[in-house]
Amino acid sequence: MLPLAGLVAAVALAGCDRPVDSEAVVAPTQPMARHTPPPEYPVELACYDVGGTVELIMEVGLDGKPQQVRVERSSGQPALDEAALAAVREWEFTPGTRGGQPVASDLRVPVTFRPPTERPQMCNLVDEQR
Repeated sequence: MLPLAGLVAAVALAGCDRPVDSEAVVAPTQPMARHTPPPEYPVELACYDVGGTVELIMEVGLDGKPQQVRVERSSGQPALDEAALAAVREWEFTPGTRGGQPVASDLRVPVTFRPPTERPQMCNLVDEQR
């Protein structure tokens, strides 16, 4: 019986010589926001309590910069959509990883514009121009 036990142990240990799959050891990560300042709120819309949410889709590149940013669902206000696109194109991320290496990743990003609770002073100028 002893030789059979030795054979079983040898077979079990033989699997230990295989190279380790790095993807199995290093868990994948998602992109992480590093610098995501809010978009500029179009003054004329803020003055008239116009808000909304723009849903964007973008690819975060290997360098952490947004690539191919596009509107998936409009806010219904072209000025809000453009403000969201302009801001998000300037954002910075730590790219996601797979196997410890950076990879491009798709992200859905909602950008919500809420009118300010107090009417901005600049609204007086907007009123005068109308």
